[in-house]
Amino acid sequence: MTASRTPTTAEELRGAGLRVTAARVALLETVREGDHLGVEAIAAGVRDRVGHISLQAVYEALHALTAAGLIRRIEPAGSPARFEGRVGDNHHHVVCRSCGAVADVDCAVGEAPCLTASDDHGFSIDEAEVVYWGLCSACSTARSS
Repeated sequence: MTASRTPTTAEELRGAGLRVTAARVALLETVREGDHLGVEAIAAGVRDRVGHISLQAVYEALHALTAAGLIRRIEPAGSPARFEGRVGDNHHHVVCRSCGAVADVDCAVGEAPCLTASDDHGFSIDEAEVVYWGLCSACSTARSS
């Protein structure tokens, strides 16, 4: 029996039809190691790994990686875009109304789209996006103090 090998970041980029660059490798690894990161935090993480990179190059790489399905862009209402490496499982998010913290919430049913629309209007629905809103434990504690 042959053990399956995890593809390298470069192999994943190639497999998605993307050119492999040090910046793209660093960006994908930064997003995957982070926790719902904004563009500025991603740019800082890439700079820590490869040196200078323009914000425009970060935006372009984020767009390419999102379009290729290697990362996911989320945009909670009233918040700037954030990016995560958890893709393909139709999970959802919970967002703190006070500090903006974001956490993953597994799909209620376990398979996409995990919710059934009351009227699909003829669409073939393959994904549901749910955002739960509330206060994180730190903000709840601070408010009750």
